[in-house]
Amino acid sequence: MKRIGLLGCGAIGTQIALAINSGQVQAELTHVYDYDKSKAESLVARLDKKPTIVENPHLLSSNNVDLVVEAASQDAIKNHALSIIQNRKDLMIMSVGALLDESVFDILFDACHEFKKRIYLPSGAIAGLDAIKSVKSELESVTLITTKNPKALAGAKFFETKNMDVHSIKEKTVIFEGAAKEAVTLFPANINVAALLSLAGLGSEKTLVKIVADPNTNKNTHKIEASGIFGKISIQVENVPDNTNPKTSRLAILSAIECLHTICSDDIKIGT
Repeated sequence: MKRIGLLGCGAIGTQIALAINSGQVQAELTHVYDYDKSKAESLVARLDKKPTIVENPHLLSSNNVDLVVEAASQDAIKNHALSIIQNRKDLMIMSVGALLDESVFDILFDACHEFKKRIYLPSGAIAGLDAIKSVKSELESVTLITTKNPKALAGAKFFETKNMDVHSIKEKTVIFEGAAKEAVTLFPANINVAALLSLAGLGSEKTLVKIVADPNTNKNTHKIEASGIFGKISIQVENVPDNTNPKTSRLAILSAIECLHTICSDDIKIGT
């Protein structure tokens, strides 16, 4: 049974921990960390088997764990992912946007080879990554259109640079159009799906992103349009937001749990 360390005890981290606690994932959660220690304490109080709360992220991977699950932030990846791999631990990343920084990606890519460890990237709140990866060599264009309620976009760095109050948006409005690389920088907690799509396909400069704020929706909707020599792919997913964090889609949490289940099981693997 794999021993898991959890980096981040917010909405996603909590649900992953509960899935392990219930036996849905056949693993043992042994250590947890959150920058806000009270979140870690609240999580541990809900679990039957109590993991150790460590005092800093380094202690997660320096302990006897097999895999560290990151559910914290892009900064957590930039600051701690390398040391996790260097400590010869596998890593599952939820804040995939951090990998669109080429220096971060290259360093972690090389570290995986050097220390013979793996990094896992769950599919998150979108579908069709298997298909996008399969046709990567024949792709010519990929566009992601993400629609969310303005409340789910509140707090994004984008609004710090624009003369726009997210709460004043009263009708469906396109607030951003550009490359995925820029999108994940301006919306670090909202658009990790753009990073995943980029890594699976054309890269962060050629993957186009449109972000729509719609005060009349209660869903997080992602529409992918891809075309090339192979033909066309059109996928739309309407996600229910997590009830504890509207920035996070329920599907993103379920995807993380399923990815962890796959890592920790020896049964038949479905999909590419």
